[in-house]
Amino acid sequence: MKKMSIKVNNSNFNLKQTFLCGQCFRWKETEGGAFSGIAMGKRLTLSEQNGEIVIDGITKSELPEWSVYFDLDTDYYEYIRRFSADKTLKAACEVSSGIRILRQEPFETLISFIISQNNNIPRISGIIGRLCESFGENIGGGDFAFPTVEKLRGIEPEDLAPLRAGFRAKYIVDAVNRVNSGEINFDEIDELPLDSARDKLKRIVGVGDKVADCVLLFAFHKLDAFPKDVWVKRLMAEFYPDGLPECTKGAEGVAQQYLFDYVRNNDGLKV
Repeated sequence: MKKMSIKVNNSNFNLKQTFLCGQCFRWKETEGGAFSGIAMGKRLTLSEQNGEIVIDGITKSELPEWSVYFDLDTDYYEYIRRFSADKTLKAACEVSSGIRILRQEPFETLISFIISQNNNIPRISGIIGRLCESFGENIGGGDFAFPTVEKLRGIEPEDLAPLRAGFRAKYIVDAVNRVNSGEINFDEIDELPLDSARDKLKRIVGVGDKVADCVLLFAFHKLDAFPKDVWVKRLMAEFYPDGLPECTKGAEGVAQQYLFDYVRNNDGLKV
């Protein structure tokens, strides 16, 4: 079926804020502010034109699955309205309201955030790229899909040496083994409440609260997940030493993304 350009409303959807907020690692900015990336085994490009998002590289029949991926049917203005009851969050929403929480594939998200531990964005992207080139399906044009868990069945840490993932290689292997064995069942995790889902993911060697919450937020869309790394802990100490305000309840992960983007890119707490 012919690939085409499809236009969608860009209300509260800023490409740079969404793709560079730390929730994904296979999207890159190209000329003119467009972003190109590989997700769900396909490469596509998004750009902003005349108040709309233009998606290149998909068919019309594929739009529903990409609407889910980009969370296009969620009213982010409602989050902004709620959060604006708090002074600091209101300021964050005014600056960083273009972030959308992507609904990424669970296995890719799990492995990506295992790789992200004690790491920087360029190195994370490099390791993930080498993983895809080594084990992922060639989708043409020099691009590779993220490998399936079945493709990685039986790997050992030494098989991952070309990735230069360091200590993370044994964590990747443990995750692959537990998913392939059925001990970690993504359908089950999707149905579990936050605390139980987090505990289940933490059975994987090397997965703690922060990685688990990233997976739950960015793959399973559990918006009450609130990943805390060293920067977010500093943010909380500065702005919310007694915890997030009541207006964020049930959507703490969205508030976290707004706050983190706000303090990272504006005057105030430097992260």
